[in-house]
Amino acid sequence: MSKPGYRILIVDDEPDIIEFLSYNLTKEGYEVDTATNGRRAIEKATEFSPDLILLDVMMPDMDGIETCQELRANPLTKDCLIAFLTARSEDYSQIAGFDAGGDDYISKPIKPKVLISRIKALLKRSGSLEEAPEPTPEIPEEGIYINRERYLVYLDGRELVLPKKEFELLALLQSKPQKVFTRDEIYQAIWGDDIVVGDRTIDVHIRKLREKLGDQYIRTVKGVGYKFTV
Repeated sequence: MSKPGYRILIVDDEPDIIEFLSYNLTKEGYEVDTATNGRRAIEKATEFSPDLILLDVMMPDMDGIETCQELRANPLTKDCLIAFLTARSEDYSQIAGFDAGGDDYISKPIKPKVLISRIKALLKRSGSLEEAPEPTPEIPEEGIYINRERYLVYLDGRELVLPKKEFELLALLQSKPQKVFTRDEIYQAIWGDDIVVGDRTIDVHIRKLREKLGDQYIRTVKGVGYKFTV
């Protein structure tokens, strides 16, 4: 059974998919709510306060990418885990999903046991960041400061808002400055064996970090991986 209290919002315009997912998640002990379009999903998310949203990409009127962007822009839903659930497996669709702020990308069709495993892995990773924070120490006026307990990043004294995977990637690289982390090491540390991601997933997250931090902190080592430079 799942940990009591976890709430999951399923967003899909296909009734059969909603029924299938609702049945399997409810059987695992999750509290489930549903929506059949993006607009209704945003309303439900603010009312239901889900821990995780399973969000279909291909929906009429307002697709999953647009819905995710609006959820991330809303203070009430910006920290919710979002996993795209879609029949589209093209690389560009995955990139669009991660660019919009998604935490995972699950391709249909998917077996119930695999889906539950992926959901548990996502919730487990986010749960490690939910403990009561310690008081924030003095923030330096220059450089990057990372508070792993409070899930905060500051650049030159200014707080940055990073999605979970971007934060975890930055924290990993910064934990050992000048060490070159291979792509396999990064995949294992950030996504683990439970989650399968596209070949360009790391590149997308690195690019987004550079857009926010500048190019000077994260260096590419061709054919190997990435390192953090001070």
